[in-house]
Amino acid sequence: MHGRLKVRTTEEEAARKKLEQDEKLKAYKAAMKRIQEKRSTQELDKEMMELTRKLLSSNPDIYTLWNIRRECFHALRDSLTEEELKDLHAGDLLFTEQCLQVNPKSYGAWHHRGWVLENRSDPDWKKEVDLCTRYLKIDERNFHCWQYRRYVAEKAGVTPESELLFCTQKIQQNFSNYSSWHYRSKLLPLLFPHETDPQRAICEEKLRSELELVLTAAFTDPKDSSAWFYQRWLLGYSELPLDLAAFRQSGNLATVAFTKAINLHECQLSGDFLPLGNVAEWKSTSGSIYDNTWVKSIPEDSPSTDDCKANRELVFQDESNQEYRMEVRKAKGGFVGVKLPKFEHIFGKVVVNHLKEQLDSCNQLLEFEPDSKWTLLTAALLMRAIDRKTYHARALEFLRKLQTVDSLRSGYYKDLASKWAVEQVIEKWMEAGNFEAPIDLSSLQITTIPYEQFMSVASEINLAENQLQDRSLAKLVALQNCKILNLRSNPVGKEAIETLCEKLRNTTILSDFS
Repeated sequence: MHGRLKVRTTEEEAARKKLEQDEKLKAYKAAMKRIQEKRSTQELDKEMMELTRKLLSSNPDIYTLWNIRRECFHALRDSLTEEELKDLHAGDLLFTEQCLQVNPKSYGAWHHRGWVLENRSDPDWKKEVDLCTRYLKIDERNFHCWQYRRYVAEKAGVTPESELLFCTQKIQQNFSNYSSWHYRSKLLPLLFPHETDPQRAICEEKLRSELELVLTAAFTDPKDSSAWFYQRWLLGYSELPLDLAAFRQSGNLATVAFTKAINLHECQLSGDFLPLGNVAEWKSTSGSIYDNTWVKSIPEDSPSTDDCKANRELVFQDESNQEYRMEVRKAKGGFVGVKLPKFEHIFGKVVVNHLKEQLDSCNQLLEFEPDSKWTLLTAALLMRAIDRKTYHARALEFLRKLQTVDSLRSGYYKDLASKWAVEQVIEKWMEAGNFEAPIDLSSLQITTIPYEQFMSVASEINLAENQLQDRSLAKLVALQNCKILNLRSNPVGKEAIETLCEKLRNTTILSDFS
């Protein structure tokens, strides 16, 4: 038996590991106690630097310790020479790199590294870019490193063209590189801006080549989401930019609505057709500081609007003094105006033809993989980009299938279908130009209420036979001009209806409880 190695039993190994863990925990608690004691007495000295170093070396994710190290830097700065301070900075740069070898995705280590460089008199930003390149060779999807690279590349004066080339190389190595796609979306608008429309991310010529790149990536691995998300960005699916949405003055109530929530009290509103008054007099319909719909009581002794011209202009000036204008026309008992938004980008013929080719490719892929969720969603979005009115029913059909195929996100698909359905109805209502006509949104399987700001000037809205729940009703408080609101055959509770009735006192609400 002599000369043979003794093999520990499972029980012995478990006991040994537990003893090691207990010793480490004991040392950790003792070190943290000492650090807290020294911090409470403001002993931010070299001993504190060494204590934090020992703990961060094994666990660089204790963000409080990085904060303490920065406090030590501030405390020691006045007592050190310029050369000693440089050495201290250099030492921490080396230390953070050691920590990143322990955990390359440590928020604290990356942030502290940037802080040290910002506080050096001679930061080498180009060296930091090279450091990121090395780390991205190890893990090309380390989004912490990608974020840091964007920061240091700008500091180093690296050209967007050079960074775009780097992104392209990384994507070609691995299409499933979401961070590289994201960085690409930040660089392209700088290099290839749209010639006439600032709301569009890039020019159409570059858009065509990007669509080809993303299609190659998407069809290489249809189950990976990175390229599909990037394609959605290319097609321009985003929230509406800030603008006036609607206005109505009827009797002693004025209502103004915006495409996005704003603090009207920090802005300016003007129009020479009625006394709009000081913006401080306007009230948010939801009671929030930021809201998309605001109301104001018009004094009964205000000058009559009977002699006003048929069409006037409402002017809104935001916090940055950007002006937005909307035509307001004479209506029964006052004024009304609704500004038709651009729900989708309108692409040129060449790009549309390319999108049609991509839709054909998606349909071919669906023949082989009919339950590919990313292909189904992208096909629906492509239909919208090509001609959302013509393909409306087909796109909704794809969303309904996604509710089954990707059941964990069924709520998202239902809300997206609601958004598209409401767009169709209110766009027709706006284009017809009869703002006294009711808005009929019944029997559309709506689960949420989008674009309520555009409906804030309507006098009658039918939301019967949908899937609205209690949480959906909060947005309906914007409908201050609505006289009749039909909510029958929706799964909403009596208490939610009663709460809404309190907020819409001049509205007749039809429900299953009335």
